[in-house]
Amino acid sequence: MGRINRKQFLTRMGLLGISSVLFNQTSLTAQASIPPPTEGITLSEVKKGESIFTYIKRLKGKLDLTLYRQILGAANDFKEGDLSLGLAAAGSVSRERARTLLSNTRIKDLNEKSIYIDEIAKLITSSTQTDRTIENWTIGKLKTYVLDQPEGAIKKIMPSLTSDIIGCLVKLMSNDELIQVGEKVFNPLPNSKIGSKGYLSARVQPNSPTDNEQDILWQVFDAWSYGVGDLVLGTNPVSSEIESVAKIEQTLFDVLTVFGLEKTMPNCVLSHIDVQAEVEKIQPGTTGIWFQSLAGTVNANTTFDVSIEKMQKHVANRTAQYGLYAETGQGADFTNGHGEGFDMVLHEARKYGFIRALQLKTKHGKPNEKAPWFHVNDVAGFIGPEVFKTKEQLVRCCLEDTVMGKLHGLTIGLDICSTLHMDVSLEDLDWCISEIMPANPAYLMALPTKNDPMLSYLTTSFSDHVRIREQFGYKVNDAMWDFFKHIEIIDQSGKPTEHFGDPLWVYYKFCKAKKDNRNIADIYEEGRNIIAQIKERGVPLAEGYGENIWNLDPQLEREVKLLYEDAKVSLWTEITPEFILTVPEAISITTNSTDRKDYVYHPESGEHLGQTAVKSLENLRNSWAENIPDIQFIISDGLNPRALMDDGHLLPYITHLKTTLNNKGYSVSSKNIVIKHGRVRAGYACGEILFGQHNTSENKGIVHIIGERPGSGHHNFSAYLTSAPMSTWTNTGAVDHNISKVVSGISDTSLAPEIAAKQTVTILDRLFTVI
Repeated sequence: MGRINRKQFLTRMGLLGISSVLFNQTSLTAQASIPPPTEGITLSEVKKGESIFTYIKRLKGKLDLTLYRQILGAANDFKEGDLSLGLAAAGSVSRERARTLLSNTRIKDLNEKSIYIDEIAKLITSSTQTDRTIENWTIGKLKTYVLDQPEGAIKKIMPSLTSDIIGCLVKLMSNDELIQVGEKVFNPLPNSKIGSKGYLSARVQPNSPTDNEQDILWQVFDAWSYGVGDLVLGTNPVSSEIESVAKIEQTLFDVLTVFGLEKTMPNCVLSHIDVQAEVEKIQPGTTGIWFQSLAGTVNANTTFDVSIEKMQKHVANRTAQYGLYAETGQGADFTNGHGEGFDMVLHEARKYGFIRALQLKTKHGKPNEKAPWFHVNDVAGFIGPEVFKTKEQLVRCCLEDTVMGKLHGLTIGLDICSTLHMDVSLEDLDWCISEIMPANPAYLMALPTKNDPMLSYLTTSFSDHVRIREQFGYKVNDAMWDFFKHIEIIDQSGKPTEHFGDPLWVYYKFCKAKKDNRNIADIYEEGRNIIAQIKERGVPLAEGYGENIWNLDPQLEREVKLLYEDAKVSLWTEITPEFILTVPEAISITTNSTDRKDYVYHPESGEHLGQTAVKSLENLRNSWAENIPDIQFIISDGLNPRALMDDGHLLPYITHLKTTLNNKGYSVSSKNIVIKHGRVRAGYACGEILFGQHNTSENKGIVHIIGERPGSGHHNFSAYLTSAPMSTWTNTGAVDHNISKVVSGISDTSLAPEIAAKQTVTILDRLFTVI
């Protein structure tokens, strides 16, 4: 960061402003219960021609489900997530033995002996066609067929491949072989080139840390100024309140209708599908394509508050052009406590099988050209290093998921991304993109820079899309390319014009399309003022380019690198004893994380309290006797201890908040619990110890202050607010994210601590009244 302080740095970058987040968490009721990493699975020597089942019978005398799952897991390329599940091979010898056994195993036998049966597994089976000609093929023979045969022959057998078979197939393939399949199997969207061979589309991801409609709208203008954005305008909302989602949907829908693009691409706000359905009721026709994160088991889908029946009901209503936009990701299941004993690849495959079954329901009796759009993106790398740590594993995950999606008949895109606590640099991400792109996924995410201003993770920028198109010769959907010509971003010969990379020009065209009679100078002046306001709120906009049109503007590129470097320093900073001494009446405790590295790489260790911590909390509880306070403050370092330790951050917030709460009649504990290496669920664990001894209906709550994921440069912290009857606190795991509210983006350069304290009191009033 050099010699300038953080405020000077943010001012120079135009990142000072308010960034508040008030949202209701999605339902995440399942406590993660992840076994500690093992040394991996060791398999003994395999006899010639031996299949998984003959091998197990020889060793165990009968089918052993645990060993069966271990063999399938051991056949995967190594990932940390499979190791945590106890399913990764101990080394290359065991991995090759597992692959040999799998290669020798018949499709029929694998289908008849499922590794896990629930209603989604049954749905996948019932929606898979029967083909007697391939039942006796081994997975090895299936691999040879898929590699050797043309697309038409592969597509004939695809409807007869269950998700587990497709998942087993990719386990046997090298990266080059996965690319070979990706290069020849395509499932384009109806009446579109999206998902076709030689095309690469983009989901514009116009995220705002405040759900500000100008931030969102201008990122759309920005994308289109680079000739990027032809699949969907898809915003991740901060608030999932119906009114807030409705405003964003209307904003995105309006920009499409003004330009006459509503039949070319849809809009989408990635809230829960129930919320989108409610918005559609009050604003018919404005919601575009509907979004939902999905899992591959019934239990895991409870994390997203969805069921088979709910999803079938929703998709049954999607009869027009735009159907469902689904999102998946390897590792999401086990990190939320639903590993179910089998590996991440097969979990991911079953997600695609669930989506395929939903898609088939909407296609019933319709020709392909009249079927609603269904597409899915795999968010590889968003969860963190507990799933996988290296750039090579990110590439492998993306290639596996691209091929599995394609073999399910789906239009599949990727979020080639990494969190800032993974060992993947900005340069590594560029390398990953180049390694993955030959497989020709249908689309990628698209943001002004690699750094998402709201989610604080790294993904693909507008300039990345331009570079990829130049490098691989990929094209944009024809209808949208014609639009880029129409607004003069691209000339009639297909080359960028002088307006390329100028969002002000797209805004000018937008105003003219709305019959605005002002001259270009006046519109540009207004636009420049709006851009300045947007940047002040912490949302970057790309303008112009470097030496080549696929280069980010050099100044903006430097700013992104500074943010990345600052995030890395923030992530590995330790909360200091000196700082803890400045916290009034602090009780310092730790979780089960042995050190910062353990905490970052094994998140579950930061969710559970150590024995000494439990004893300290029990002593605090006992000191209250019958005078139990209404609210306990808990302070955790989280992923950015600097968010707490920076001057003007924590102390102004807790001082103002405690004073206001006391004045309103709440009793607040005089002690402040400070957790080193603390995750959000560590706060719930504290609440269970402090409030879980009385089986009464009286409400008790926590304010859990925690350092946010770094990446924005603001060093923000959040406050997780939870209130529940003491009878609920008595049940381990009953209090979780699903009943918590969050105020986030708190810092002296974003949402001011004093203002955040006022918002916190407002929410606590509601929580203590409602529950």
